[in-house]
Amino acid sequence: MDENRERYRTTVVEPFRVLLDRLAPAAQKLNPGFVISGRTGDNFSRINRDIRFARDKTPYRPQMYLYFGEPGGEGGQLYVGVSAEAVTSGFRIYGGEKTSPLIQIGRARGLENCKWIARQSRRLAKKYESYWYSMEKGEWTKHGGWPVDPENWKKLGAWVVRRKFASAAASREGFEGEIAKVFRDVYPLLPFTGSPKWKP
Repeated sequence: MDENRERYRTTVVEPFRVLLDRLAPAAQKLNPGFVISGRTGDNFSRINRDIRFARDKTPYRPQMYLYFGEPGGEGGQLYVGVSAEAVTSGFRIYGGEKTSPLIQIGRARGLENCKWIARQSRRLAKKYESYWYSMEKGEWTKHGGWPVDPENWKKLGAWVVRRKFASAAASREGFEGEIAKVFRDVYPLLPFTGSPKWKP
């Protein structure tokens, strides 16, 4: 890493900061409460992996994320992820602690509003991939598709709805406009899964 630190700064960190500046107005138009600090943890993922409890002991991550969420960091996020293989963008929320918005608010709301989720599926499924996770025997288990069955929401611990682009998409003109449209499309999922103020 020491040998490549300057390369990492010029080819990853600085372009991501430019992308943050370009996407921030569109993100804040959707939600003025989004954090726009430009800090790692608030808007950027860390390159260092936490290998203490991970099976994969690789010290650095092969992808970088830019995300927008409300203060606290436990609710849903709109994000862009870039790796050598692909670019993805969309919505994600992870339950984590029992006090997280997904566990406290989202699960009950999902149980009661499966028709609303089905409408979002019909609206987005042609362009967006959906998958969710549950904890099965102490392991995160991935499930493909939209969690439209109430039984899904009794155990849902994370949910991702994303659009996948070719890796070259990140360097083409107008990329931030494409991502802003993704944000507009998937934004309704964010308040649904964690905001007390959500209304159908």
